[in-house]
Amino acid sequence: MQIIVKTAGDDFASRMAQMFEDVIYQGHGSLVLVFLIGVIFGGIIQYTRVDKFEKIAGFAMLKDTIVPKMLFLTVGLTSIGLYFMIEAGGAHYHIKPIIWQGLIIGGILFGTSMAIFGKCPGTGPVSIAEGRIDVLVGAIGGLLGGLVFTLYYDDIFKPLMGESSGKLILPSFFPGHEHMVVLIFGVVVSIIAFIIPKKEMFDEADLCRLPDDQRPDKNS
Repeated sequence: MQIIVKTAGDDFASRMAQMFEDVIYQGHGSLVLVFLIGVIFGGIIQYTRVDKFEKIAGFAMLKDTIVPKMLFLTVGLTSIGLYFMIEAGGAHYHIKPIIWQGLIIGGILFGTSMAIFGKCPGTGPVSIAEGRIDVLVGAIGGLLGGLVFTLYYDDIFKPLMGESSGKLILPSFFPGHEHMVVLIFGVVVSIIAFIIPKKEMFDEADLCRLPDDQRPDKNS
């Protein structure tokens, strides 16, 4: 009789394998493609330095505009690209329902936390990979918050969120003109990204990389 002992390490390995299988078989593209997209995303974050506390906290204080410029340009370009990829059958929607009360409450909590923490779910993992212990602590707190939300969703959080308004998208409000609406929206949002004046806050590490004539702390 053979006895098989399953360790915690085996359980972790099986969960990791399941994660990769989910990526492969749920229509997200090949594992190599998903990995490549992740590398590109991380590279863009590193290049723009939006993983810095000064970028997101500075945005909240209206002292840094790199984040909104990047967000507007990303939303504008991807809105057009994604819509026409879906029309060509190269992608598909995964639309979440509109729950206004939950969106307002969640948006306030999310925005306040971003301003205090100086990180978002996209830039946080990059900072953790750089060795930022404070961000790691914040991520653990976020996981605990998610656990509380899951455990008490039916009793506390679901009533707070309110009723669903259904799955809505902007083109559905203009039947027969969907293509034009998407193009106009994407172009306008992209133009806004260029119109927003460029303002930056720097931490000491970034300031040391700048020539003396470009350092705001020495030219003010």
